[in-house]
Amino acid sequence: MSLPQASQSRVFVELVPWVDRSRENNVVSGGETLPALRRPLSSSAAQAQTAGREVHVSGAAEVSAGPDRAQVAVRVSSTKEAAAEAKKSVCRRLDYIAQSLQQQGLPAENVTVTKDFRRVENAYHMEAEVCITFTEFGKMQNICNFLVEKLDSSVVISQPQFYHTPGSVENLRRQACLVAVENAWRKAQEVCNLVGQTLGKPLLIKEEETKEWEGQIDDHQSSTLSSSLTVQQKIKSATIHAASKVFLTFEVKGKEKKKKHL
Repeated sequence: MSLPQASQSRVFVELVPWVDRSRENNVVSGGETLPALRRPLSSSAAQAQTAGREVHVSGAAEVSAGPDRAQVAVRVSSTKEAAAEAKKSVCRRLDYIAQSLQQQGLPAENVTVTKDFRRVENAYHMEAEVCITFTEFGKMQNICNFLVEKLDSSVVISQPQFYHTPGSVENLRRQACLVAVENAWRKAQEVCNLVGQTLGKPLLIKEEETKEWEGQIDDHQSSTLSSSLTVQQKIKSATIHAASKVFLTFEVKGKEKKKKHL
């Protein structure tokens, strides 16, 4: 009558090496064979068998960022019978605009001026455009309001166009991935704590999906002409969202037993 085997979850065993490796069983007199002897695993072998335990988790994140740049175009024009008069009228207002921008602390490299001079029938027409790039939207509104108040109707100030620099978009994508990885790591940590295990090192980190889109305004606002939107609505519409989904595999370790000190 054979004895019942001990539960594998409680006893770890390994095969004892034989001198004659070509035979798996021990031959005794009469041609009978005995099963191979087994002995408990050493602590290092037991750790090797448990080293393959893993936890697989997924993580997702969505982040957003408003535009970091805005551009405004200021157009100045004049039509005169004399060429010098047309040029003088436009240049006088250009100087006033440049002086106002300088007083507001706007860097010169953020301002671009283009000029166009042509003859129209029996007169001369000069037109200039000042493109101003802003990084501070509050300052942008103050300057635009000031120019509207001080200059006549021949000066036209466009609605601000908000946009993102290439570096800011790339940073947003990277941030979405990092937050998704952090969420997955926290999930794995909580799972291991729940089942009484210790989370080990990551074995695999894979970004499975990534997407981005611009912010949308509601249906009522979208039916309105873009030029009639407020500044805040324009900023909301230009806001970029980025989402990332990741898959991670972590090693799982058993809880380390504290050694008793004598």
